[in-house]
Amino acid sequence: MNYRLIYTFLLFSTLSFVSCNDETAEEQPAEQEQTASTVPPVRSIPYTLLKQYPHNAHSYTQGLQFVDGYMYECTGHYGQSHIYKYELETGKVLNEYKLDDKYFGEGLTVMGDKIYIITWREKTGLIFDKATFKPLGTFQLETNEGWGLTNDSAHLIYSDGSPYLYYLNPADLKQVKRIEVVDAYGPVGNINELEYISGYIYANQWETEFILKIDPATGHVVGKADLRNLRGQAGIPARSYSEDMPEVLNGIAYDKETNRVFITGKNWPKILEIKLDN
Repeated sequence: MNYRLIYTFLLFSTLSFVSCNDETAEEQPAEQEQTASTVPPVRSIPYTLLKQYPHNAHSYTQGLQFVDGYMYECTGHYGQSHIYKYELETGKVLNEYKLDDKYFGEGLTVMGDKIYIITWREKTGLIFDKATFKPLGTFQLETNEGWGLTNDSAHLIYSDGSPYLYYLNPADLKQVKRIEVVDAYGPVGNINELEYISGYIYANQWETEFILKIDPATGHVVGKADLRNLRGQAGIPARSYSEDMPEVLNGIAYDKETNRVFITGKNWPKILEIKLDN
């Protein structure tokens, strides 16, 4: 028996097996790197301050939307949560509704002839008649918290502070899908107030002065507007970091008829019209 030939065969087989295993182990990080590389760099979005409008400085803004020439807003805090409809130019309130004290109001969106509100920790959504503010019903959220809310004309889309956005079918208000918000560094959390603008989701990032532009087809953050200097430009006093009343940027509204973007913050005395150079 040719032992040298057998030994050579066994040695070659062993080395080949180890080599294959090594290649498999090394391929996984390469696949992860390739996945990360598919997320495009986040582009800086310049902005220009155009106009200023009055805003109730006692409004803890949670949701904001401009519809048919009027501003709709939901405010927060237990016992202080309201829905408002008011004139942009004057701030004159045309309709309002106080939520039950057990609810902490969060995101708002107007879709068709209904207003939808989500609540913070009550796992509950509220539905109102757009014209009269009459309560029409409630629905359950599958997440522990509700933050921002918008719509793309086909779905309600909400955030819960995580990197995920949740899509609800307005017919039965059941979740139909979710997308993860990511940039080149990974998942992006603290996604708060939302607005759907020209095929993209714009989001306030909680406790920052950033607005993120999110591609809903991929979840990729494709742009970021840094608004840290905006308060000074608008003459709004420096923000408070108090735990219960942080005066952070929060509230994005869009007038699709005139392509105007409006923003405000919690307890800000002004609504600001800005131009985002997308």
